[in-house]
Amino acid sequence: MELTTLWFFIVGAFLIGYFVLDGFDFGVGMSLPFLGKDNTDRRVIINTIGPVWDLNETWLIVAGAAIFAAFPEWYATMFSGFYLALLLILVALILRGVSFEYRHQGKGKNWTKWFDQFIFWGSVLPPLLWGVAFANLAQGMPIVPMERGGWLFEGTLLTLLNPYGLLGGLAMLLITFTHGLVFVALKTTGEMRDNARALATKAGIVTIVVGAAFLIWTIMQHLDSDMIWLIVTASAVAAVALITAWVANLRGREGWAFTGNAIAIAFVLLAIFLALFPNVMPSNIDPAFSMSIEGAASSPKTLELMTWVAVFTMPLVIAYQAWTYWVFRRRISRDAIPAETAAH
Repeated sequence: MELTTLWFFIVGAFLIGYFVLDGFDFGVGMSLPFLGKDNTDRRVIINTIGPVWDLNETWLIVAGAAIFAAFPEWYATMFSGFYLALLLILVALILRGVSFEYRHQGKGKNWTKWFDQFIFWGSVLPPLLWGVAFANLAQGMPIVPMERGGWLFEGTLLTLLNPYGLLGGLAMLLITFTHGLVFVALKTTGEMRDNARALATKAGIVTIVVGAAFLIWTIMQHLDSDMIWLIVTASAVAAVALITAWVANLRGREGWAFTGNAIAIAFVLLAIFLALFPNVMPSNIDPAFSMSIEGAASSPKTLELMTWVAVFTMPLVIAYQAWTYWVFRRRISRDAIPAETAAH
């Protein structure tokens, strides 16, 4: 396999890791107003992701750095095309991170209420906008090659807000919401666990319908692709995993439900990357204008050096993250929250 192709799928693996792991913390943040009847409940919900949410975002940084180093033309064109959307995502992530750190400072009910709002909206915007961005990548974007090299995005933020892009955003929003609800059920006890399971069952039905519509639309757009059968296979696995997760949650098997949702997210993204291949940014103006993997890649020496770095560092990152999840594996209950927090 060419190093360029290898790094295309390595970047895809980094992004899958990000959406599987940070996906459930987005869902946990979204669940705050639906499951948190009082401040003790909200503290329980936030504490389910307290030790891991910042570690999960490591995968986004790693994926961004990998795209920058391995595919600089892709990085430059994507960041100029998605400039406003990426700025909104960055602001949302900052507000969300700050809120996790500051809401517990105990400055009164209004203080806590504002940071809860930041956590909710900071959890809604990123998956919604990421879904819009990835759907547009799969669909093709108005890009043209420039005479001096590189590619130019000839659209605006409104160009991205087309029906297929919005459906992709809604599908990503719903699947991360359901993923988060199942994680809350997996990590809590008593009434909180029951309420999270019940809401995940309701949200799961809507997620299956919207997810199926997005996958069918994706397949219909790539019927003439050489990768069509792989796209269909990845989509079918995602659909089966999503339905299996819903059934497992209904039966109180939160561990299997969480695994099913993780597999569904992974294979939806795999279907998108297969739809892109052998390009990183297809052009919907003229297929000849598309940015190919080869055209966007760095030099072979750079890719070779990156491969050796990845071979030695990624096992350490994965091992550290697995150890963290193992250490903080126990369920959380209301009894673990100090009584004085109920006053805030």
